[in-house]
Amino acid sequence: MVEISSSRHARAATRTVRRFAEAHGGAGGQIAYLGARGYRLVLVGADGEWGDVVAARRETLEEAARAAGVEVREALDGELAARLRTGPREWRRMAGIQIG
Repeated sequence: MVEISSSRHARAATRTVRRFAEAHGGAGGQIAYLGARGYRLVLVGADGEWGDVVAARRETLEEAARAAGVEVREALDGELAARLRTGPREWRRMAGIQIG
């Protein structure tokens, strides 16, 4: 996870999003509110790989996605979620959350 703490880092967020999209044959994304920490842009590549960027302001992530040519959707569902590939690490983590 790449954390972007202020608007002066908007260019860094844009570079991160652009590099991700280029490395994975394009990307789509969804922005989620994290509470006091800010917002998280979850990126899903055309190849199913995923990554994320965190920023204090939603506008920073919207600007970064727009500049990188990444479509931001309202929800991480449908075609975007179906494309998402998870591996053993994610399954272990999810199982740990359920078990406690």
